[in-house]
Amino acid sequence: MTTTEPVASAARRGRPGYDRDSMLEVVVEAFNERGYDATSLGVLAERLGLSKSAIYHHFASKEQMLEVALAQALDALEAVFDAPEATSGPVVDRIRFVIRGAVLVLCERKPYVTLLLRLRGNTPIELEAMRRRRAIDRKLRGLFEASRDEGTLRPDMEPRIAERLTFGMVNSIVEWYRPDGPISPEQLADSVLQLVRTGLREPSSL
Repeated sequence: MTTTEPVASAARRGRPGYDRDSMLEVVVEAFNERGYDATSLGVLAERLGLSKSAIYHHFASKEQMLEVALAQALDALEAVFDAPEATSGPVVDRIRFVIRGAVLVLCERKPYVTLLLRLRGNTPIELEAMRRRRAIDRKLRGLFEASRDEGTLRPDMEPRIAERLTFGMVNSIVEWYRPDGPISPEQLADSVLQLVRTGLREPSSL
């Protein structure tokens, strides 16, 4: 390096390299803070301390960053609802499994779920992610419908309302939960399940 080389360039070259996952963490943090539309590639390059060409080494575009980030949340949630424990066995046990699983996914992948919940539907990638999210909603609603049909859901509670109230409570966790706080994901999942059991069950069911 010559003495005339810009200091900023030298600092950039001296920074530890990012792999794709660690770069995505920084990108998602920026998306959540500024909004996806307002976060330019220049902003990301500055925050990462990298050139735009270095970012392109890992991602072809900002759109691909969004798609990969949303998959972090959606793939994990879909895996919960597609698991054998969610698709067979007593309905009450299946409901418990998916609610617990959804809470754990949210805690473990909070930045990615936050990004998913804040989508505006302005791009095809966002619209597809919202479609997948609605499909997950329908699966929980279907479980509540099965619970109603077998008499374990209180008769004055519509399955659609039960689904929205449950996911509303779970989704709100992103606004206040802190991974470094005193409540573990498992403890939080137990608390959510207790509230659901208290509010939605028929006696001696959930």
